[in-house]
Amino acid sequence: MSARGYFGIGIEGVSKPMNAGNLFRTANAFGGSFVFTVGAEYSVRKAKSDTSVAPKSIPWYDFDTIEDMKLPRLCKIVGVELLDDAEELPSFFHPINAAYILGRERGSLSPAMQEKCDYFIKIPTKFCLNVATAGAIVMYDRIVTHGRFAQRPTGELGKAIELPDHVQGRPIQRTIDT
Repeated sequence: MSARGYFGIGIEGVSKPMNAGNLFRTANAFGGSFVFTVGAEYSVRKAKSDTSVAPKSIPWYDFDTIEDMKLPRLCKIVGVELLDDAEELPSFFHPINAAYILGRERGSLSPAMQEKCDYFIKIPTKFCLNVATAGAIVMYDRIVTHGRFAQRPTGELGKAIELPDHVQGRPIQRTIDT
């Protein structure tokens, strides 16, 4: 898996440390460049779910406040939040260099954090997911977008099919070698 750019993922506040640990373990598995917390008390030892001990493999930044948050230059902040005007994840093109931020599970991103975000995305679900699951879906979508993977067939038999106009606003035809 050869990907372009870098990404980090973090959480503002922590209501369930076990899920935050799972999020960081998943970031490590998906090749995240860093993980971070903002205004959260998090301990790998207490969470017990990060069996990869991600902070020993990739940088972990623990910011006390939003004002303390320092990310790499040109890094875009992508808020993962169920907002009416957030872009649905399947239609979002991930910035080459991004930091994804999720809110605590028993709340949303704070208004101050929302001000920091360059983009907002939402996963098209009926209700919110736990933070680890939401983060895993976002990271998977990112590697599919930026990874060097073959195009998926547009039909079960691997044949090209004409997609309707409403898909990406124009007819698309893809061919897959069989």
